[in-house]
Amino acid sequence: MAGGASEDAADAAVTLATPTIEKTEKKVTRKASAYAKKYGKAFKKVAKKYKKKAGGWKKNGFRLAQKEAHRVAKRMR
Repeated sequence: MAGGASEDAADAAVTLATPTIEKTEKKVTRKASAYAKKYGKAFKKVAKKYKKKAGGWKKNGFRLAQKEAHRVAKRMR
């Protein structure tokens, strides 16, 4: 208040500065299916064939890697 601010303005600033505590609910995580796990492993194996030396995807590389990973994952069953 030494700077000439009114008492109402000072109270509002203090109210805004104090953190409010809210209830946090437990977040429900979704479990990956068996196929999703197989597909993920297959995709990681296959992906390097469709990438450039620098690590980027070749033209249509992601799409082709995805299709091949699905084929490989189906064979893993």
